[in-house]
Amino acid sequence: MRLLITGGAGFIGSNYINWHLQQYPNDEIVCLDKLTYAANMAALADVVKLNNFTFIQGDICDEQFVEMCFAQYKFDSVINFAAESHVDTSIKSPAIFTKTNVEGTGVLLDACVKFAVARFHQISTDEVYGDKPLDYDWRGFTEEAALHPSSPYAASKAAADLLCLAYARTYGLYVTISRSSNNYGPWQHSEKLLPKIIALAESGQKIPVYGTGLNKRDWLYVLDHCIAVDKILKNGKAGHIYNIAAGTEIANLTFIKVVLGILGKDENVIEFVEDRAGHDLRYPMDCEKIKNELAWKPHYAFEESLTKTVAWYKG
Repeated sequence: MRLLITGGAGFIGSNYINWHLQQYPNDEIVCLDKLTYAANMAALADVVKLNNFTFIQGDICDEQFVEMCFAQYKFDSVINFAAESHVDTSIKSPAIFTKTNVEGTGVLLDACVKFAVARFHQISTDEVYGDKPLDYDWRGFTEEAALHPSSPYAASKAAADLLCLAYARTYGLYVTISRSSNNYGPWQHSEKLLPKIIALAESGQKIPVYGTGLNKRDWLYVLDHCIAVDKILKNGKAGHIYNIAAGTEIANLTFIKVVLGILGKDENVIEFVEDRAGHDLRYPMDCEKIKNELAWKPHYAFEESLTKTVAWYKG
């Protein structure tokens, strides 16, 4: 199989490429990445020397360039990891999120239709659902839940999801979508919470916590995400959405304290700051669909994987 992985030099995309080529050494992967600030080619150091891996620098919003790639490589499947993803940045500069996350996805979908690509998988986020109260104790968001995004980032991902589903219905494109909770693991950009905590704590700086720190997030180890995407790509139903979460939902403040404990740092480095605009409280997701239909479940234990990840960032 020949796959196009967009955004493959980013955090989740690079982890997926490394994992996939270990599992399927006879597959061929073409990685298309714009190499923005969030990309890191070092994450692909183990695969760039392989004969079945090709890296191409380019922008998914460049229609002519994308079509040239599709014509040359004749992809069997496309997985779209490419996205602007930092919520704080989307609040300050929303236009680039609309451009990359919506228009870029549209360019890829058009190319898939034009070149008769068999499968298109869209990497989305739990943030498209909006939030629930902290004391919410009923069933989490199912894949059929209404979308109520809070940030420009989440709104751009929700728009891309709807575009994908429209192409599935209008053009008969075999589309699947996955919406995952917060990922953690190696090669994540320093702007994200876990590497930011580690960097600040190790340099003796204060760790800012939005609001009360009681906002909750579910933490999914990146390799569990990779396994889930693989199962969806193989056996996911056309036009279907799959939630992916680990069931490790904890408050941000608790998460920070756990990381500080692993680092052996005192909690007095925590500093409460003004809350983020439109800050979601929590995104509880129901993941019974992927568990029942595709036999996926989290494999990596939270504390063990988190400790391993912290050690990786410390070097």
